Amino acid sequence: MRRETLHNESVAEAIDLIQQAKAAQSQLKTFSQEKIDAIVLSMVEAAQRESARLAKMAVFETGFGNIEDKITKNDFATNDLYRYIKDQKTVGILRKDTETRTLDIAVPMGVLGALIPSTNPTSTTIYKTLIAVKSGNGIVISPHPSAKNCILETARIVLEAAVAAGAPQGIIGCMTQLSLEGTQALMHNPDTALILATGGEAMVRAAYSSGNPAIGVGPGNCPAFIEKTANVKEAVKKVVLSKTFDNGVICASEQSLVVERTIEAQVKKEIAQQGGYILSAEESEQLSKVILRENGTMNPKIVGKPASYVADMAGLSVPDDVKVLVSQQYSVSKTNPYSREKLTPILALYVEKDSKAAIDRCVELLENEGSGHTASIHSDDDQVIQDFSLRVPVSRCLVNTPSALGAIGATTELIPSLTLGCGAIGGSSVSDNVGPEHLINIKKVVYDFDCCVSKAA
Repeated sequence: MRRETLHNESVAEAIDLIQQAKAAQSQLKTFSQEKIDAIVLSMVEAAQRESARLAKMAVFETGFGNIEDKITKNDFATNDLYRYIKDQKTVGILRKDTETRTLDIAVPMGVLGALIPSTNPTSTTIYKTLIAVKSGNGIVISPHPSAKNCILETARIVLEAAVAAGAPQGIIGCMTQLSLEGTQALMHNPDTALILATGGEAMVRAAYSSGNPAIGVGPGNCPAFIEKTANVKEAVKKVVLSKTFDNGVICASEQSLVVERTIEAQVKKEIAQQGGYILSAEESEQLSKVILRENGTMNPKIVGKPASYVADMAGLSVPDDVKVLVSQQYSVSKTNPYSREKLTPILALYVEKDSKAAIDRCVELLENEGSGHTASIHSDDDQVIQDFSLRVPVSRCLVNTPSALGAIGATTELIPSLTLGCGAIGGSSVSDNVGPEHLINIKKVVYDFDCCVSKAA
């Protein structure tokens, strides 16, 4: 009976929040660019003030990651994103071409349904609400159950700030009664204009099968190719930094190191000197048993945990200060956990005879899992970088940068984003980092061609 009651309450809440957001959005879409921008700035300032508290809430509630890096992600979702969107035109006439007499007019989509993951709960909530309001849309959030409280609190903070700056009440909604049926009601509702789905593969598939437009993000499985011309010390430093950032929960973080045989010894030496622990064959076998569950999916108990914690789970004795567990591997398959996505500080290491074989291995890893997402290369050889970029089936090809940070736009010129499109090959509707520009439709105003020609004559 309790299950049925929760089901009914959750569905009813989803419907009510959508209707509130729809009514609010009908007002918001009439606002000027200046008024929208003032609301967004108020939300940013409120999120900045609460960044540390929200980070602590996220870590204590989910057990994923660490407070310092959660603060950095919250700040990224406010400061970095705001710098990108603050002068962006998203309201009214976007472009005017007097020569061809064409106009591009922004049309907001309506009400967005936003699914928020437990790995990056507060930062993703900040990010999605900001890009929704900036583009003139309402938004209703479905939190991951294991991060419900920190997501609710984040949504409350940005909503109150938005309303204080003149936004209509209800423009941001967040479900409190959580159930699969409630989330399905949010995704299937005809008044949901678009679903922003960030989370597991099954959830993303459900979003795309809802009957409503969706932008979903598939799994990552980023291979990092350290090519023989690279500065090996710097490359390993960046990989370790990236893989340990928030204990590896960003889906664009490196999952495998692929190196050429000529620099194998040098890479292994740097791994050991920079906090990595290279496992023996026996230790690798022991650790492999805790990476995947019996159904072949990633074990949630290792997600976002420090390397020493994961080693203890597997019954391994490693130094207390170890940062990353590294296992040398020779095969790629769905049943080899090291060749798949591992949202924790575990790396596979593949050693190949030359750059061609290394690129082949990177392609094999991505085709096994993570097609469309991200790959990285560390190299000073432009030809090899080009060869790598042409071959790997990804939407983001990163060069000489920490993958987790480069992919989201923290160390690159990509759109600052916590929703990374994977393109058609990855089952996504977009291949970009998602920003406000993906949440508006463009109305084209065009004049008869002959009219344009006669005017020009």
